[in-house]
Amino acid sequence: MTRPAYSRLPLQLDLRLLREALAGVRADQWLDHFNREYFQGDWSGVVLVGATDAVGLAPGREAAVPHDAWLDEPRWEQALRPLAVELVSARLLRLGPGSRILEHCDYDLQAEQADLRLHIPLLCPPEVDFMLDGQRMPLAAGECWYLDLGRPHSVVNRDTCERIHLVLDCRPGSWLEQAIQQGLASTPAPGPGQGAAAFERLRQWVEQDRQLCRRLQAETDPQAFIELCVVLGAERGLVFGPDEVRSAMARGRRQWQRQWSH
Repeated sequence: MTRPAYSRLPLQLDLRLLREALAGVRADQWLDHFNREYFQGDWSGVVLVGATDAVGLAPGREAAVPHDAWLDEPRWEQALRPLAVELVSARLLRLGPGSRILEHCDYDLQAEQADLRLHIPLLCPPEVDFMLDGQRMPLAAGECWYLDLGRPHSVVNRDTCERIHLVLDCRPGSWLEQAIQQGLASTPAPGPGQGAAAFERLRQWVEQDRQLCRRLQAETDPQAFIELCVVLGAERGLVFGPDEVRSAMARGRRQWQRQWSH
């Protein structure tokens, strides 16, 4: 059975309990994300359960190792009991106000037997756009989502409050696979055409701004042009991905060909 790009799992987690556990995390436990190339602003995290090589296991297998932030706070494990999964890692990821995670793919999740990643929003302000394959994910606090982050994704926090997710990496298993498939029936659909609409707003902006227009015209490399469009859109709060730019470029070529074929 083909696994979908996303699914809201059909289970109820205790958000109050999760937030009480979050309140116990000390300020000095938050560490900046190691990959500075992937974000702008404040992106930090806390490792609750890590993965490390375990003696006696087959080569390539890893064991989940609880850290102090997990061991000292039993409410994490209590709140996650409805998840019948083999846990590989658990992290808190925080994106500060005005910060963004640039579009990228988590290549370690693309292998056939790779871990499956679950996102549980704990603090989820309204002006946060989590984009997956050009679609805005309608994530809400307390929900549990499977997201195929081997696909292109990005996050922009335009709110004045921080966004915090509990992120779980789990081994593929029958319970989790079934929950992903069952969750599809009740998963809210992302808004249609949001990325394309955002790019169209940038195009209109460029038409009115000669300096911006000249900046784009000076970029002759197609891939660099696409990346520049995405960056310029993000700077103006317009969230879209490279696919929206490529589609617009293809439409422009077709229109030009029709115009000169008559």
